[in-house]
Amino acid sequence: MERTSFKLDDIVKLIACVLVCELAGVVGSIFAISAIPTWYAGLNKPFFTPPNWVFAPVWTALYLLMGVSLYIVWKRGFSGNIARLAFAIQLVLNTLWSVVFFGLKSPPAGVVVIVMLWTAILATIIEFRKTSKTAAALLAPYLLWVSYATLLNISVVLLNP
Repeated sequence: MERTSFKLDDIVKLIACVLVCELAGVVGSIFAISAIPTWYAGLNKPFFTPPNWVFAPVWTALYLLMGVSLYIVWKRGFSGNIARLAFAIQLVLNTLWSVVFFGLKSPPAGVVVIVMLWTAILATIIEFRKTSKTAAALLAPYLLWVSYATLLNISVVLLNP
């Protein structure tokens, strides 16, 4: 069995990757935090909507997994520029969804963004898998959660004509 040594450089890279991802969540939450108790509370939501308190811990964990996944691929050497681009696009779309859905209060535009986000996550998984199956697998819960969020977003649109 191979021993892997963790150097200070590795720790800095890991922390940087996780912080970049968590920062995307912080930026998105700026738009959500004031809209949740006001505008969002007044929307009709489907019966399978989780309580509001669920979102923060789930997203925090997902951003952590994204950061670790990014670190693994960075450490092993990206499979190419497409992997980096796919990751960057999905991270931007992730933040943009909160801006559009909560900030602009536009669930229909949110559907457009979240479908693009889902596609970008899938592209990231495909590209990361070329470098690391583990890095790709770490993004699977993210894709599942965004699939669920897409269903929620579409349901909000249908329930609030």
